[in-house]
Amino acid sequence: MTILLHQYDSSPFSEKVRICLGIKQLSWAAVDQPVIMPKPDLLALTGAYRRIPVMQIGADIYCDSVLIVRELERRFPEPTLFPARTPGIDQALAQWTDRSFFQAAVAVIFGGLGDAVDPAFKKDREQLSGQPFDPAAMRAAVPHMSGQLRAHAACISEQLSDGRQFLSGDRPGLVDATCYYNLWFVRSFHAPGAAAFEGLPGLDAWYDRVHAIGHGDRGTASREDAVDAARAGTPLEASVLAEDAALAGREVAAAATDYGRDPIRGTLVGSSLHHWSIAREDPRAGGVVVHVPRLTFALSPVQ
Repeated sequence: MTILLHQYDSSPFSEKVRICLGIKQLSWAAVDQPVIMPKPDLLALTGAYRRIPVMQIGADIYCDSVLIVRELERRFPEPTLFPARTPGIDQALAQWTDRSFFQAAVAVIFGGLGDAVDPAFKKDREQLSGQPFDPAAMRAAVPHMSGQLRAHAACISEQLSDGRQFLSGDRPGLVDATCYYNLWFVRSFHAPGAAAFEGLPGLDAWYDRVHAIGHGDRGTASREDAVDAARAGTPLEASVLAEDAALAGREVAAAATDYGRDPIRGTLVGSSLHHWSIAREDPRAGGVVVHVPRLTFALSPVQ
């Protein structure tokens, strides 16, 4: 069954997943979604979740890059994303790279772009975050945030100081994809901001090695194809942890706790220590199961 990645090429979190697909040498199809709302074909699958990327395999819909890479490893264990056999810490690293490291990159990029940022994009991101998107404030913060960005990147350089090829050793893994995408984001969309990386030993050569991994065997699929694939598919069987038994089979709502908090509503049909699975019906996509991570999401019963 085809891996469908709902993405757009400028999405930094999609780049993290694309590098993981490259490490695993997988075939997949890009389903390009709009950068800003509306996203009617994506919401037909997720119910409410609008963030990118989303991975779809048949009628199973996986939200958030953290859960996507976990599911890729579960379904396609070789080559592993954890060559040093440290999956817990390697996955926990996203709580650094996806937050303070990413926020520094965002501030440097959009502070540098200033008034060149599309007003429609600013309005969309304000609706997504619930906070003002203020390039002027970001511009004022650029000197400080450039220093923060350099300090983050220096951690990568330090890890490479023994001459290793990748962050875990001789083979690439999730930690490389997770650390790489913020540097890629800055270099791709505001090249002057990459001055923060200059002179850090080993960083440029490591970046080039990760970039050379590529994205696996990439194809394309339309948004209509993706909706049709969901309707034709059957979700995987799932089970609910004992600790979630009180909510099993009940109508629930799951929502991100950081931004993009629109709740996904449906029936709780599965859970693990790392995720919840919610079954829902859509007039176009049919019966699907939407999977969300536990970290940075909240689940509650619908009263």
